[in-house]
Amino acid sequence: MKQASGFSVPVAIVVLAIIYIYFSTLFVFIDDPGSVPSTYMPNIEDADSTIHEIKRKGGDLRYCRKCSHYKPPRAHHCRICKRCVLRMDHHCVWINNCVGHANYKAFFIFVVYAVISCIYSLVLLVGSLTVDPEKDDQQNGGFSRSIYVISGLLLIPLNVALGVLLGWHIYLILQNKTTIEYHEGVRALWLAEKGGNIYKHPYNIGAYENLTTVLGPSIFCWLCPLSTHIGAGLHFLTIYDNPTITSSK
Repeated sequence: MKQASGFSVPVAIVVLAIIYIYFSTLFVFIDDPGSVPSTYMPNIEDADSTIHEIKRKGGDLRYCRKCSHYKPPRAHHCRICKRCVLRMDHHCVWINNCVGHANYKAFFIFVVYAVISCIYSLVLLVGSLTVDPEKDDQQNGGFSRSIYVISGLLLIPLNVALGVLLGWHIYLILQNKTTIEYHEGVRALWLAEKGGNIYKHPYNIGAYENLTTVLGPSIFCWLCPLSTHIGAGLHFLTIYDNPTITSSK
């Protein structure tokens, strides 16, 4: 019996729906990473602010000359977005936006689900290889073998790359660091050791506390794109806010 082939209207509709959902999610649904309010002004006399980030040279409070305002702790200027982003992690070309304070959890969950879907596709690929491939090739004129090869060449590197990315951000969450803070911390650690001191990342308040800071207080909502717990992003809890944390590190 000849296998049916040709254009399929239902399949075309599903493909168009997927494309629409992808672009609407990319440009509409994904939250803004968080912009620094134009009226923000650091208050060095505020007792609730136990840490104020300063410039590496000069010791002045961090000020963005391009945006013409002070930068809160953990905020950085993105040269692509051309603005300062709260708790900036990096600029992601895949979501056409910065990953920062307001959308970091959504980005992390996006990576988690991407890894799961790629693993699922790879399992389906491997499972289909257990079927008689020679019979399948005879029915499709060898076309299926090319599909298997191309899919394998795409899925295996994609699984590895996304797995590494997921592992990296799990490490960052457990340390309560951003990608920028990690690289800054490497230099700070080197300078501290050079001066005979010990460097402590000020925002690392414990593994579980770090998790709840990013993913939320309820474990049942960790894989849901809800970020109502994150606050304004102008102040963050540090090890200096809790003496027991400081003494245990």
